[in-house]
Amino acid sequence: MTAAWLLGSEKATPQYFPGGYSDIPSNAANRAKLAIQKWSDPAQWEDADPAEAPYFWDFDVVGRPVFLRVFKNDNHSGELEVWLEDPETEKYEHFKTYRVAYFSGSPGPKTKQGDLQAPEGFYFVSQGRMNPASSYHLSMDMGYPNAYDRFHGRTGSLLMIHGKAVSLGCFAMTDASIEQIYTLVDAAMKNGQKVVRVHSFPFRLTEKALEEVEESEHHDFWTNLKEGFDWFEKRRVPPDVTVEGGRYVFSSLR
Repeated sequence: MTAAWLLGSEKATPQYFPGGYSDIPSNAANRAKLAIQKWSDPAQWEDADPAEAPYFWDFDVVGRPVFLRVFKNDNHSGELEVWLEDPETEKYEHFKTYRVAYFSGSPGPKTKQGDLQAPEGFYFVSQGRMNPASSYHLSMDMGYPNAYDRFHGRTGSLLMIHGKAVSLGCFAMTDASIEQIYTLVDAAMKNGQKVVRVHSFPFRLTEKALEEVEESEHHDFWTNLKEGFDWFEKRRVPPDVTVEGGRYVFSSLR
């Protein structure tokens, strides 16, 4: 394997990857297998060291339980965070933040088919939602609409985290980024994690940030999302999420 070009002028760090191209063709029938080998097996790398810049990759963490958080922000600064469970503390530690190459729409929830909005809320990826033969290199279905979305009559389907850096309502990553994320999610589920939770937010839901959008039609919705945001910020363990009376409700997973 060889190092790929990075996109844009942002600098990669051990905890931030702005994205890049892949040397695995998107039309390769076995691209998922090749990607998983690439990011799971150091022996696949002959003329580059993925532990160095630009990847700063750690093969030892592949297989740990995974949690994903997305912050839409805007089409130029969206981020997807990967958190991995520490085997000793059972709390999740930040592994790496990836630049979201593109999402359509703006901060605010997806409400209907064709509105070109990316979802906001609490979702999960299961093994059956992984698509190794995606038209967008590799992809994973977030599970929209969830119980909250259905309660509120929201429509749409097949909202993904995928590659190719283009989107019509999904979160599009570069191919190099989706290969890493896909590998981590796949390995975690093969090691016994039943679902990988995906929390999608318009921005970091601090008190100050919510005060600045107090007049938004989405303020009450975002205030409810903040409860889940705060749960993880305080405990470093994602909550169990249910829906009661049309609102998200949070409790401990264990």
